Amino acid sequence: MLLNVIFVLVGLGLLIAGAESLVRGAVSISTKLGISALVIGLTVVSFGTSAPELTVNIASVINKSPDLAIGNVIGSNIANILLILGICAIVKPLSVKSSTVWKEIPLALLGVSLLLVMGNDVLIDGKGSNAISRIDGIVLMSLMAIFMFYIVGMARAEKDKSKDSDEDAPKTYTFLASIGLVVLGLVGLVAGGQLLVTAAVDFAKDAGLSEALIGLTIVGVGTSLPELATSVVATRRGQTDIAIGNVVGSNIFNVFWILGLSGTILQLPFNSAASTDILVAVGATILLFMTMFLGKKHKLTRTEGIVFVTLYVCYIGFLVYRGNLSLGGFLLLKRYNSDDL
Repeated sequence: MLLNVIFVLVGLGLLIAGAESLVRGAVSISTKLGISALVIGLTVVSFGTSAPELTVNIASVINKSPDLAIGNVIGSNIANILLILGICAIVKPLSVKSSTVWKEIPLALLGVSLLLVMGNDVLIDGKGSNAISRIDGIVLMSLMAIFMFYIVGMARAEKDKSKDSDEDAPKTYTFLASIGLVVLGLVGLVAGGQLLVTAAVDFAKDAGLSEALIGLTIVGVGTSLPELATSVVATRRGQTDIAIGNVVGSNIFNVFWILGLSGTILQLPFNSAASTDILVAVGATILLFMTMFLGKKHKLTRTEGIVFVTLYVCYIGFLVYRGNLSLGGFLLLKRYNSDDL
C-alpha cells in the first residue's frame, strides 16, 4: 500500500514536469519549422502522449487480454473529450480552428463509428461471434496513413502562410534543445503515467474487478494522464491549439493506429457490452462537434466544460454500477456452486 502511494506521488511529479517540458519543446519546434502549433499538437504531441495507450495495448495483445486492449482505447477516447477537454475549458475557454471543427473532429467521429460497425459482426453480418479482425486492423491503419498524408499537406500550407505572418513568436530554444525538451517530456509523461497505472491496476485486480472495467476506467484514465497534463499546461500557457490538437489527434491515433495495429497482430474478440461504451464515445464526439455551434461559435466555454466533466462523472458512475452488478453475479454464482459441493 505504501509503495503504491509513493508510485502515485512520483508519477504525478513526472507527469507535471514532463508536460511542461513537452509543451515548451513542441512550441519551440513549431516556431522554428514555421508550422502551426495545431499541426505539432496533432502529430508530435498527440502521438507522444498516446505512447502509454500503445504500450498497454501491445502488452495486452501479447498477454491475450482483448477486453483490456479495447477498453483502454475506448475509455481513453471518452476521457480525452469529456474529462480532459472539459477540465481545459474550465481552466480557460478553448478557441477551436475551423479546420479542426470540419476535418479533424469528424475524422475522430469516423474512427469510433467504424469501430462500432467492425465490432458488431453478429448483428451486421450474422456471424457467430464479434471480433476486430486482422482485415479490420489493416483498414484502420490504412486510414491512419491517409490522415498522415493530410497532416503533411496541412504542414506545408501552414509553413507557406507563416512566411507572411508578422505575429510575435513565442520563446524558442535551439533545435537540438527543443528536441531534447520533447524527448525528456515524453519520457516523463510515459514513466509517470506508467507508475500511476501500475499502482491502480494492481489495486483493482486485488479487488476482483474485470479486465473490461479496469480498461475503461483505471487504465483508460491512467493512460490519458499524459494528455491531461499536457493539455492543461498548454491551456494555461495560452497554447490552446496544442491542447485541442493533442486530444483530437490522440483520439484519431488511438483508433486508427493503436487499435488497428493491435487487431492486425491478433484478432480481438469483441465483448458485446463494449458497444455501449463505443456509443458513449460516439456521443461524446458528436457533442464536441455540436458545441462548436452553440453559444460562441468554434469555442468550448467554461459552462460547456463543466457539462463535459459532469457527463464523465456520470459515465464512471454507470461503469462502477455495471461492474458491481457483474461482480455481484459472479460472487453469487461462486457461492451457489460451493453450496452444491
